[in-house]
Amino acid sequence: MSMFGDGLDQAVQRTFTRPVPKSAGAQMRYLVKQLKGTKAVAQMLRISQRTVERYVKDQIKKPRPDLAARLEREVKARWQPQIRAKAKERAATTGGIVIDTRARLGYTAPIGSTDQDRIRHLTVALPPQYAARLFEAQEQGATEQRLQELAAEALKEVYFQDGGRRAGQLEEVRFTDIEHLEFDL
Repeated sequence: MSMFGDGLDQAVQRTFTRPVPKSAGAQMRYLVKQLKGTKAVAQMLRISQRTVERYVKDQIKKPRPDLAARLEREVKARWQPQIRAKAKERAATTGGIVIDTRARLGYTAPIGSTDQDRIRHLTVALPPQYAARLFEAQEQGATEQRLQELAAEALKEVYFQDGGRRAGQLEEVRFTDIEHLEFDL
């Protein structure tokens, strides 16, 4: 499970203007239309072409749990691409992104400061440049670790250093033991 990647995807999905198809038949018909054929859908979902055809005709209504999860993931990944692109563009240029997390946060700082890690619950509005970095890294296939590092860097600059007004000698922020993580556009 990719906590950061999924969190960014869910934030974008909350901007959808129409609900994602719920039934297996409707999801399968949507994928067949998007991929222009049952063969491509069958290969993507790792099932037979005949099975796809039966879902399209509503001859099968309830998929196995693993197939249902793959089907839902693929439909959500393709649903309303223009709305998705506009939401990411808006967050990266004007709106920014809000990160709500409960995690162990600490930092490396000069001797004499209280830099011990502790559980913190933060809700921080990150400026557009950080949203742009996160979405760009995600689109380029960044690892979960890299997305976590980008979020830690953003929290360092926005929360701990308050945009350069304090904690200027802060070196790095540790962002570990994440209990809760949610993004909002």
